[in-house]
Amino acid sequence: MANDNEADLKAQLARLQQEHRDLDVAISALQDAPGSDVLQVQRLKKRKLWLRDRISFIEDQITPDIIA
Repeated sequence: MANDNEADLKAQLARLQQEHRDLDVAISALQDAPGSDVLQVQRLKKRKLWLRDRISFIEDQITPDIIA
């Protein structure tokens, strides 16, 4: 049961990391384009920040707690 949950988290993590990389490329392309939509760039950056937070949360779930 725990292995299934961990596998699901790892799969979700991989999807989120890919989306994060894709957004990075999209933001760069929009910023380099003349007459780019500033509002669209801001929305993509906000989504990228949300993804980073979610990625961190999932990584914490996968990594076991170390009792010191």
